[in-house]
Amino acid sequence: MLPAILGGARAGNLVRFLAPGGVGGPRWGRLLEAAEGTSVPKAKLINSILEDSISTTDEILEVSRVLPPLPVDPAPAIVIMGLNYRSHAAEVGKELPRFPVFAFKNPASVIGHNVPISIPAVAREKPEVDFEAELAIIVGRQVRDASQDEAMAAILGFTGSNDVSARRWQGKKGGGQWSRAKSFDTFCPLGPSLIPAREASAALATSGPGLAVRSWVNGQVMQDGNTSDMEFGVAAIVSYLSQGTTLLPGTVILTGTPPGVGYVRNPPQYLSPGDLVEVELEGAGKLSNPVEAGP
Repeated sequence: MLPAILGGARAGNLVRFLAPGGVGGPRWGRLLEAAEGTSVPKAKLINSILEDSISTTDEILEVSRVLPPLPVDPAPAIVIMGLNYRSHAAEVGKELPRFPVFAFKNPASVIGHNVPISIPAVAREKPEVDFEAELAIIVGRQVRDASQDEAMAAILGFTGSNDVSARRWQGKKGGGQWSRAKSFDTFCPLGPSLIPAREASAALATSGPGLAVRSWVNGQVMQDGNTSDMEFGVAAIVSYLSQGTTLLPGTVILTGTPPGVGYVRNPPQYLSPGDLVEVELEGAGKLSNPVEAGP
């Protein structure tokens, strides 16, 4: 079991981090199993995160601070999917789409584990800021016109994400544009670790058991879903997005949310300054972010 800084992430996962004192700047490593009584996780350094075959060095460093698992920072693009969980489409009274529905999120909205979600003044006039626990795909190889097999081979790994959304801006205030409502600074927490694609491929296959996707607000379970409920799987999503379109290494794709988001609850439950919101992709660890009032 890994220490709490990584919220239950599995040993062997990939992590982007700072060593104590920030020496050497951001590093990539493969998480090591913690020794008994150890409170600080350690990682074996990786030569290059975007190589076809990821190899580690002999150097081991303590993980002092976890960073968003971005192989390219800022990400060249963040794509967000909508209505991709059958049970979520049902709870909002929408038919499942025939093709994947997507929009874009500002790459500058990304934050990491334990970094505050800052609700801007323009989204605090009335309660409206919502949580969406999601599996995020991190593309590791440039790809275009990919088959589903080629798409899967282009994926570096999977991590947890929170597609934070300002619902009034998603409606009339933002002209009905998803991208506007989801692109405020700090509205894209990612992490804490990256499950290598090959280690999750069986679970995420069409006939696989899937991975759990959950969220909590102030310790109360809000969402408890599974990726097996997705209408379009990870390989199908990447293949679809790549048709006639180049996906660059480092592209992030949020794959939709399971049921239980705040705005469909009775009464609605939105995030407020002082809250703690957590999301978890099974195996990647629990991504935790306090909520604060921003400028």
